[in-house]
Amino acid sequence: NPKTKEQIENLLRNGMNKELRDRLCCRLTFGTAGLRSAMGAGFCYINDLTVIQSTQGMYKYLERCFSDFKQRGFVVGYDTRGQVTSSCSSKRLAKLTAAVLLAKGIPVYLFSKYVPTPFVPYAVQQLKAVAGVMITASHNRKEDNGYKVYWENGAQITSPHDKEILKCIEECVEPWNGSWNENLVETSHLTQDPLEEISKSYMEDLKKICYHRELNTKTNLKFIHTSFHGVGHDYVQLAFKAFGFKPPIPVPEQKDPDPDFSTVKCPNPEEGESVLELSLRLAEKESARVVVATDPDADRLAVAELQEHGRWKVFTGNELAALFGWWMFRSWKVNSSKEADVKSVYMLATTVSSKILKAIALKEGFHFEETLPGFKWIGSRVKDLLDNGKEVLFAFEESIGFMCGTSVLDKDGVSAAVVIAEMASYLETKNLTLAQQLTEIYEMYGYHISKTSYFLCYDPSTIKRIFEKLRNFDSPKSYPKSCGAYDILHVRDVTTGYDSSQLNKKSVLPVSKNSQMITFTFQNGCVATLRTSGTEPKIKYYAEMCARPERSDKTFLEELLQKVIEALIKNFLEPSKNGLIWRSV
Repeated sequence: NPKTKEQIENLLRNGMNKELRDRLCCRLTFGTAGLRSAMGAGFCYINDLTVIQSTQGMYKYLERCFSDFKQRGFVVGYDTRGQVTSSCSSKRLAKLTAAVLLAKGIPVYLFSKYVPTPFVPYAVQQLKAVAGVMITASHNRKEDNGYKVYWENGAQITSPHDKEILKCIEECVEPWNGSWNENLVETSHLTQDPLEEISKSYMEDLKKICYHRELNTKTNLKFIHTSFHGVGHDYVQLAFKAFGFKPPIPVPEQKDPDPDFSTVKCPNPEEGESVLELSLRLAEKESARVVVATDPDADRLAVAELQEHGRWKVFTGNELAALFGWWMFRSWKVNSSKEADVKSVYMLATTVSSKILKAIALKEGFHFEETLPGFKWIGSRVKDLLDNGKEVLFAFEESIGFMCGTSVLDKDGVSAAVVIAEMASYLETKNLTLAQQLTEIYEMYGYHISKTSYFLCYDPSTIKRIFEKLRNFDSPKSYPKSCGAYDILHVRDVTTGYDSSQLNKKSVLPVSKNSQMITFTFQNGCVATLRTSGTEPKIKYYAEMCARPERSDKTFLEELLQKVIEALIKNFLEPSKNGLIWRSV
């Protein structure tokens, strides 16, 4: 690639040895969402060469794992990202991914157009392919791109596959004959376009979680949808049609793909009202009460609702999960036969997410399970449960990732958008808003007040120092016993596998040595986790007060949670001492 070659030559010419070392002396590794980095030259960046190398490693590993690889083939999808300065776009990287495999005689299902990320795991299962790749960096900044890998079960890869693929990549760094030939996509008889078949089948499967189609056709509610300059527009329109709705009103400035994400300071709907500005203003103009926002690759969903007094409520991921959990269980109960056994019903969440599903499960009698952070862990566990005859209704992670039903074993913003629309339409017939229903859920199952935020930290050694201090707090190998005025009951450190609440002091969740994550359970009922992000230079914190139904003093719980968070930041993160950058709101 002449552009990335030129970047390296310029650095060399200008004696930029430190930057050359940073770019060339380390490789990409699998995080919570596959390989992800900035686009540009270097072995730890996303570019033509690193994508060719990754796919060659994938080929070598898959050839070893599947004797029928050449019969079953491989799925490739992509979003709408691109960067002129390195002539790097998701579509070009997808074509190069396909070329590597086509040159080796592997059939490739390459989507002819950008698709939502959930279409790739869905297609892998539908087409019985051995694996699939989605070229996307989801909601990351515009400079980034990524390479997300799905296994034959339709879930993202977990250990040991990720480590074995990395080993195979190391053995295949020299591009093979044909690997650079992106024209193979047009000329090879092994290329197939699954777009029409998969889109049609996906929309048909979506109807399995539609419970009030007739009501949807009649509702007076209007919905605004923003696709955040990404892939979502066409697919959300089709999903609403599948549920019997009139099409949602799109935000015109954000409807079409734009790799610069020019109307938002960052393309992450999780950032709330500041990035939803255009949607909320359009909603006011159109007298629409509910806004749904899919992130650029349409695997996550943000929701805002107009409240009395004209202010907007942007729901957190945990609040939306309470609504989805209530709705999916209620729908199961109303629509299942008398013989249906609640004991074979499951819901799942990642361990840093709200425990609200656990509270609902305890009261209603179904099972709740936790996994490590990242939907790759949820997807694999859901597949295990399904293979053992269990029924999984819903799973989520607090960063607005939701899985309604099991057609897709990954988070899916398209299905979540239309399910929330149906829920809002149903509640409208009961004179309830989403926010009012959320309060009813909390009053029935207990208030779960949570707060999640982060600090930016660009220095890995600082991050390591912060977490090592927590492991050697007052003396070597001892964790803190209190945080400010608040006593700590238990500590779980998934990085080292320690859990003080277990008799053998070993964590039930698998050890995850590559990332930092420590959870503190306080005497007052607060649970707080500090962890590093798997995709960005962030230290995240998650804190939640879980109250029993009879403790409904919401204000007291909110104030207590805030005080614990302040103590956590002051005593454990020490932002000014460690040079951490506060999240800008």
